[in-house]
Amino acid sequence: MADIARKASAHWTGDLMKGQGTVSTESGTLHGAQYSFKTRFENGVGTNPEELLAAAHAGCFTMQLSALLGAHGHDPQDLQTEATCGMVREGQGFKITTMHLKITGKVGNIDAAEFQKHVEQAAGMCPLSQVMKGNVEITHEAVLS
Repeated sequence: MADIARKASAHWTGDLMKGQGTVSTESGTLHGAQYSFKTRFENGVGTNPEELLAAAHAGCFTMQLSALLGAHGHDPQDLQTEATCGMVREGQGFKITTMHLKITGKVGNIDAAEFQKHVEQAAGMCPLSQVMKGNVEITHEAVLS
């Protein structure tokens, strides 16, 4: 049994091209957030699974990095992670192949090399990075401001 379990749900009506759906989270942060073919493969208004995965990965990674920095005596004053989820056509469908994380940090008591070291450590410890490891190429770009 899991120590922590989080729930989300999706609802879809109609066919792939003209249908539409909503996603919701147990916390209520997302409640009936719209998604459709257009929001996933074009530029429609709403969300999509890849955007949600990128947001989740950015959040998970940033929290892990903050914990590592603090544990090593650094002052993580401001951390910003931008995640880009890359998907390519494969056969009849698509496959997520890359996740690029760009981390910008304002951190006390640290130099660029030490910051990069902690970014790499966080990458190995982040639960979402661990889930994707071996299936998705994850790259990191660390910038100390």
